[in-house]
Amino acid sequence: MLVLLGGIFLLHVATVILLLTATIENAWWTTGFMNTDIWTRWIWNGAQWNQTALPNTYPEDYLQAVQACSILACVFSGIGLFVFLAQLFTLPKGKRFILSGVFQLLACLFIMIAATIYTDIFHRNDHGSYGPSFIIAWLAFALTFISCVIYFILRKKTT
Repeated sequence: MLVLLGGIFLLHVATVILLLTATIENAWWTTGFMNTDIWTRWIWNGAQWNQTALPNTYPEDYLQAVQACSILACVFSGIGLFVFLAQLFTLPKGKRFILSGVFQLLACLFIMIAATIYTDIFHRNDHGSYGPSFIIAWLAFALTFISCVIYFILRKKTT
């Protein structure tokens, strides 16, 4: 049981790291000379990367929704980790980690909303591809969902 709990803890830490990476890293959309994330745009001028503002064509409301959902996913996953650790020592035997699962479910939903809005609204007519941070966001969605399901199923054994 201790190995299982350790594995779940490591999975949760990995999801928090992936969520933070997807939120902070600067490559949600990329071309050969430009990277765009949810905060700013980086343009390669031949010698270095230069930070520029996001284009005015980006709908401000949708951009703020993506930013807020990404941050909320990080916050809820971090809270879920602390709640898991607290429940690990305070829950009586035979109880489920429901509260930890709820926080992971919220993190899962928020990162899914952020990535879905970004997919639907931004870069429809642009040439390029989704960058590694966008892919990490979807990977974090899958791992937070798996973690959420594990928390809902997991029960502290009496042995």
